[in-house]
Amino acid sequence: MLDFRLLKDVRCGIGESPVWDDRRKVLFFIDIKAPAIHAIRLDGTEHRTWAMPKVVGSIGLGASGRLVVALERAIAVFDPEAESLDIIAEVPGEPSWHRLNDGKVGPDGAFWVGSMDDRPQKEPHGSLYRVDGRGHVTRVLEHVCLVSNGLAWSADGRTMFHSDSRGPWIDRYDFDVTSGRLANRVRFATLDEARGRPDGGACDAEGFYWSSGVSAGRLNRFSPAGEIVESHPVPVPAPTMPCFCGDDLKTLVITSLKPDDPDVLAAAPQSGSLFIASSPVAGARIERWADT
Repeated sequence: MLDFRLLKDVRCGIGESPVWDDRRKVLFFIDIKAPAIHAIRLDGTEHRTWAMPKVVGSIGLGASGRLVVALERAIAVFDPEAESLDIIAEVPGEPSWHRLNDGKVGPDGAFWVGSMDDRPQKEPHGSLYRVDGRGHVTRVLEHVCLVSNGLAWSADGRTMFHSDSRGPWIDRYDFDVTSGRLANRVRFATLDEARGRPDGGACDAEGFYWSSGVSAGRLNRFSPAGEIVESHPVPVPAPTMPCFCGDDLKTLVITSLKPDDPDVLAAAPQSGSLFIASSPVAGARIERWADT
């Protein structure tokens, strides 16, 4: 079993979207509704925070060193050094009760990001978008899920995973690295509360998919056939996304959220914090957004 320990007691409302920056040697992550972007070293030092003007759903690293940011229903670029934030595109056609959620840079150099119904009474109208380095937004999938989540690509870039946290299911697509075209959608796995509704995901170098079981306090590792082959307990009840970090990509960091239930929170007061463990397998390398 993975031995997770506390990396930083940040207690985010909804900690999400951890991204390892191999140049700066820091981990970026977000608190969705604070809203804020954070950065920290893997030894827990040099923790920095930048407040955002709107709900932030996810982030990705750019080739320029800037971050691409999903802000409510817009795409922005954030420069951590200059502390500047510029809106580069509005996402068309999303109703006011929707917001952007999970996003990640794909092997095609584009930022992929999904939307979700942010109301308690969710409806399955979430879409998936592709944002190229010029900020051009293309809707790739429409009305496919309640809560778009779990984006990750296999190490060879030829397979994309996408989940619906409320489905709760994980789908797999064939992915064209050159064009970003999706094909051959397959229902990879169907989950439940006990095994863990699928939140954020990541792929490893051996072709396995890791999914945060947000309802079960577990990190699940799926075989290429869609079977859970490992299920690792996490110190808090609601882990949200794993990220492979470090020079060898064999350090796992996982974000989490604070449950609404006061009794659950009292039993796990460090909910919303970051946790870290050594991994026996390296992660798949995450690409950078092809910004200009």
